[in-house]
Amino acid sequence: MTVNITLLVVMGVLVAVGVYLILERSLTRVMLGLMMLANGANILLLTTGGAAGLAPLYDADIPAGEYNDPLPQALILTSIVISFAVTAFMLGIIYRSWVLGRQDEVQDDIEDRRVANQPSFDAEDDTAIPVETTEFAAPDDADERPAAPRTRARRQK
Repeated sequence: MTVNITLLVVMGVLVAVGVYLILERSLTRVMLGLMMLANGANILLLTTGGAAGLAPLYDADIPAGEYNDPLPQALILTSIVISFAVTAFMLGIIYRSWVLGRQDEVQDDIEDRRVANQPSFDAEDDTAIPVETTEFAAPDDADERPAAPRTRARRQK
């Protein structure tokens, strides 16, 4: 199997640019980054399919090794549908942000800054756990006796 270096380089560039754009504050750039990341993933799936082969239609005269693997193609189609849905969702968010604030940039609010400035120590989550955490008494400390078995004599009147 030969590796197509050109497709791998294009895939690496698309993923790198996509990650860079996702880290921006503008929602339009985030959407473009998601689209580039999805296209980079599609090219990666395409390269995993191997060299081009025959269509995966059964014929008794063709050996099994000459067929093309249909799984990467199905995964690419699934990825295209998912990326289309994410793009449509992002377009809706961008449109709503533009209608409400006339900008598509995500701003920090007071609550974000308060959460960012609070200490990382949480008294409830970060305290030491005691060695004995059970609420039940040990068997040797129990002062109950086993219950007496029921007899038929009690039921008779």
